[in-house]
Amino acid sequence: MESASLSRIGLAGLAVMGQNLALNIADKGFPISVYNRTTSKVDETLDRASEEGKLPVSGQYSPRDFVLSIQRPRSVIILVKAGAPVDQTISALSEYMEPGDCIIDGGNEWYQNTERRIVEAEKKGLLYLGMGVSGGEEGARNGPSLMPGGSFQAYNNVKDILEKVAAQVEDGPCVTYIGEGGSGNFVKMVHNGIEYGDMQLISEAYDVLKNVGGLSNDELAEIFTEWNRGELESFLVEITSDIFRVKDEFGDGELVDKILDKTGMKGTGKWTVQQAAELSVAAPTIAASLDCRYLSGLKDERENAAKVLKEAGLKEDIGSASHGIDKKRLIDDVRQALYASKICSYAQGMNLLRAKSVEKEWNLNLGEMARIWKGGCIIRAVFLDRIKKAYQRNPNLASLVVDPDFAKEMVQRQAAWRRVVGLAISAGISTPGMCASLAYFDTYRRARLPANLVQAQRDLFGAHTYERTDRPGAYHTEWTKLARKGN
Repeated sequence: MESASLSRIGLAGLAVMGQNLALNIADKGFPISVYNRTTSKVDETLDRASEEGKLPVSGQYSPRDFVLSIQRPRSVIILVKAGAPVDQTISALSEYMEPGDCIIDGGNEWYQNTERRIVEAEKKGLLYLGMGVSGGEEGARNGPSLMPGGSFQAYNNVKDILEKVAAQVEDGPCVTYIGEGGSGNFVKMVHNGIEYGDMQLISEAYDVLKNVGGLSNDELAEIFTEWNRGELESFLVEITSDIFRVKDEFGDGELVDKILDKTGMKGTGKWTVQQAAELSVAAPTIAASLDCRYLSGLKDERENAAKVLKEAGLKEDIGSASHGIDKKRLIDDVRQALYASKICSYAQGMNLLRAKSVEKEWNLNLGEMARIWKGGCIIRAVFLDRIKKAYQRNPNLASLVVDPDFAKEMVQRQAAWRRVVGLAISAGISTPGMCASLAYFDTYRRARLPANLVQAQRDLFGAHTYERTDRPGAYHTEWTKLARKGN
């Protein structure tokens, strides 16, 4: 009788994401205990549970009462700010937990912190999962994409809950056991890096259409709505069309034009680029999106630079570049450029996942990663199904760029892609994401690069040696002596 009155699972940390995930779990028929250090958040969650359908949520006001209100083996989700607050919450709760109980951290945590906590939890006999959660507040309430990594036993203890709570797509729930250690957090970090790239590429498409094509916000809303019916169908394209439609409540026109052009960030994009560098994986589109966020923050400097360079004689060429533009063709070219650039961005993210998987022996299933991103998450998109199939066809695929289907699409779109980038450059409009994707494509597809000259330079000034194309072995040449001999 006692166990019948206990909750199936607990959740600590009741900011909006925590509240919404708790209510989602309760909504799926799993009684849940909730706890927050600030007790008013517990009351707020209970009020919402009552309003949203008398959901089976039990509010607890101390760590002890919270832990003891959950069925054994206990599973507790923590949704608090990454870093020290997670350690503090674990410390407060684990005091009352028993061997076999499980802690699930659902925050955007650095994967090595999760690996450290797994070891610390094991010393107390506790199981641990680091679980990426994507989909924002709405996803948490209605069905997120979930990326749990760590203890397989811990995953099995909550598998039935996670599979019901996650977003549902035609080939199953958007959750899978990712792998050991901090793999769940790492996969979520790369997801966020891809998200940075996606958002940057969409903003560049907007910039070109608005400033070269001269399109109004109403026209842009229609274009993005149209694009969302085809190959670009995705959450980010859909919400972009909505953004262009919202009027400014404090004045004329649309709200988007009144927003300060400074982009915030939480750090996962930076971690992705750092990891790419550590693993020697080229991720130029994601890196370009990060650089753009840094440059966007220099608003005062940019305004001053615009003034100084204008006084130095720099003329805006946007007008001349847009003169005589065929709008219909431009819109179609930008659509193709956006699609091809996105393929490169996703290819970079997937290659980073594979490189880390090899290093850590996580044995990540890249097709399954693409599948669980098809619903619930911020980068959900129709073409993720095709990425899934590409890795199913060839699990050892070197890059999405060389998958036969994607290769055909890249080749078909490259002329439009080059036209858009060329037009933007001549108009003085920066498209760093599209340029980075195109440079990545052009570098990757070339059998021979000018790297031979760079290696010769390295050998000249640092005796780093070089290999030859026509015979084996390492060589060093006295370049300066030979070049100046007889001069």
